[in-house]
Amino acid sequence: MDPIHRGPEEFGHDGSGFSEEAGRRRPSRDPLTPDFSQQTPQQARIVPLISGDLLLTVNPVDGSEVEPCPPGEQPAAPVRRTPAERADRERAAAPPVPPGPPVLQLPLLQRADERERLVRLLARGRSVRLTGPAGSGRTALLDAVAADCAELAPDGVVRLSGHKRTVADLLHGLFEAVHDAPLHRPDRELLLEKLRTTGAVVVLDDLEFGGAALDELLDATPECAFLLATTPDVAAPGPDSHLEEVFLAGLDRGASIDLMERVVERKLTEDEANWAGDLWFESEGLPLRFVQAGALLRQRDLLSTDPTAYDEYGYLENRPAEEAPETLESVGADAAEIPLPSLGEGAAPAALLGSRLSAAARDTLRFAVALGGEVPHQAHLPALVGDTHADAALGELAGCGLLSPAGSRYRLAAGVLAQLEAAGYGDGATDRARTVAQHYAWWAGHPSVTPARVVAESDAMLAAMAQLVPGDGAGQTSVAVLLARSASPAFAAGLHWSAWERSLRIGQEAGRIAGEVAEEAYFHHELGVLALCTGNLDRARAELETSISMRGALADKSGAVAGRRALALVEDRSGGPAAVGAAVTDELPVDRFEVSPPRGLPTVIPVSMPRTYPEETAVVSRQGAPKTAVEEGGRFAMLGGARRNLVAAGAGVLLAGVLGTVVTLGLTSNSDPQGDPGASTEQSVTESGEQEEELPAEESTDGATPSARTSGSASSSETPGPSGSGSAPAGGSGASSPGATVSESAPSSPGGSSPSRPSPTRTTTKPTVTPTSPSPTDTETSEPPTDPPTEPTPTDTETTPTVPDSSDSASGPSGASASPSVT
Repeated sequence: MDPIHRGPEEFGHDGSGFSEEAGRRRPSRDPLTPDFSQQTPQQARIVPLISGDLLLTVNPVDGSEVEPCPPGEQPAAPVRRTPAERADRERAAAPPVPPGPPVLQLPLLQRADERERLVRLLARGRSVRLTGPAGSGRTALLDAVAADCAELAPDGVVRLSGHKRTVADLLHGLFEAVHDAPLHRPDRELLLEKLRTTGAVVVLDDLEFGGAALDELLDATPECAFLLATTPDVAAPGPDSHLEEVFLAGLDRGASIDLMERVVERKLTEDEANWAGDLWFESEGLPLRFVQAGALLRQRDLLSTDPTAYDEYGYLENRPAEEAPETLESVGADAAEIPLPSLGEGAAPAALLGSRLSAAARDTLRFAVALGGEVPHQAHLPALVGDTHADAALGELAGCGLLSPAGSRYRLAAGVLAQLEAAGYGDGATDRARTVAQHYAWWAGHPSVTPARVVAESDAMLAAMAQLVPGDGAGQTSVAVLLARSASPAFAAGLHWSAWERSLRIGQEAGRIAGEVAEEAYFHHELGVLALCTGNLDRARAELETSISMRGALADKSGAVAGRRALALVEDRSGGPAAVGAAVTDELPVDRFEVSPPRGLPTVIPVSMPRTYPEETAVVSRQGAPKTAVEEGGRFAMLGGARRNLVAAGAGVLLAGVLGTVVTLGLTSNSDPQGDPGASTEQSVTESGEQEEELPAEESTDGATPSARTSGSASSSETPGPSGSGSAPAGGSGASSPGATVSESAPSSPGGSSPSRPSPTRTTTKPTVTPTSPSPTDTETSEPPTDPPTEPTPTDTETTPTVPDSSDSASGPSGASASPSVT
């Protein structure tokens, strides 16, 4: 199949019978929804990762979820890569070869002494810091030294880029280069354990930090030898780092002219040699300046051969229509009449070099300026520039010395960005950054794009986001939110967590400016999950609580549930939300919703123990009973929440004791000889006339008077009184039926003698009106009865019928069951 003319199979369609089936398909009757049934739902890329002992599920829809790793899903121990695997990985991580004619390979001039010294130090296991100004040829020297040290260490040579990388990025990058652990990001302990036994020559270019951070990097890898390339403006290492310092100076005049001749591929004329000498004096012999100056001379040679090929507007097809092309007669057939660039143009040649390139190359430079010097991958240039052959522009720029490799990508060479901005290439930078963000947002969110490819473009994406956030209009910030929303899950899945954090923070700020609350809540949730995975529990709690509150206001149930799960894990790892002894009113306010235990199964909750999870985690909740007058204004109104649960639990324990006593006495009374079947039972009266205590609010009172209530404690019914006679159980038999009851009981003599015995009579007892209060305060206060209990009479007694008590207690109407009275 022709690679240019793609078939339907490459776009997800089956070529056999596709058009016939589409022609036979009956259109929808509803004209408003003919296309919705034919659309394919977009797939969400959900990637499970292992971060330490946590299972992280990257979910781009509702937010990532994190949980303890199940026992059967722990990753295998990381294994070391073989030399063949390391070679394959190094080739894949190298910058792409630009399309078009091959770029000229220049030799390493006047660097033999530095090269030999670096190799000798690394072979002895010493770490070296190579310091040189931008454009001094540090990258070329590192390539040569890395080739010489390929067989020195057991784990080979590891090439890393320090451009916009932190210490954690470099440590994890070294771990990934040496060990094979897919979808596994080890925790700090395992990471340091593996790096302590790693023996490799680490070639680190574009290092951007020093001091304590550099000491941390060196201390974590004691068996590695580092070759660090940096500029003089970076902070020096600590005094205990024991790094060898090698300074890289510029080339001398002879080597500089030799390098320029290799770029031009011919001998320089006398005028050109003098011009090169002046340039050497001004640039201090930096090799990058002579590579760019040689590109200027090469373009001058092309102008001498075909003067109509280049002009100040570039190629002829980009010349305005009103401008007439220059002819050979106007320029002159002799190359000597084309002036040499001025010394200023030779020292800052970016603008002049760009003016003689193709339109696609100049547009690529404008996009690079808009992105702060980051150049998109060559595969994205046709879509950004709008030219199908725009990928060839990368070769033009690299051949002119305007680009330099940075890891697996290219970026503008040192000093080029400032020169192009001064030449006007930064005009319309915000619009171009918006175009880049829209393109990357679609591309990064496509299911066919792997996280590794997205990670390779992380610098360009982050630069586009940063360019759009300070924008004046909400349109720019909305595009930044869209790009951060699409790229951040891919950064997380690709284990580039510094880019993940930066994209989340930029997206959160952009969402706040644009007023997109739902997206801002998503970014807060992801920041909380990231902080939890990295061990920063305080930050994780703050971010998750913010996300939960925002999603609760938006009624986003699925997102709020994901946030509560992560917050529960944070609280579990931090040992609880608050210390024991905190104020009850702060932890459990009176008007909050509570989950009460079922009836009959009271649960005692200590007052000083707060809830393990916040109130939002309750799945089932109900409102409490309406407040009474005592609760609203009484002196016990402060009792609420856990205090009410405590009082209710105590009442339940009290009732259990009462019921046990009643059952025990009932069994005892049934074993005694029965008297007259019609004999009724009534309350016993102690001989000493001792007043009895008051019943709780949940229990009913006797039928004598509303204020005469007896205590329901189990101890009072089992312990003999002061007079030597056992007191009867307080309260009823436990039956809650409101009807009249008749119980029989044999006479007994608790004191051992019975001086007198009343004749057995039938007494009908009916429930009485008992004013009770649902307030729990009655359980804590006791009042003496206002009237003394009266002795029963041998005549029939009938009490006033009343409405039964609606309390939840197990006690029945008073007087329903009691022992016979003692006179």
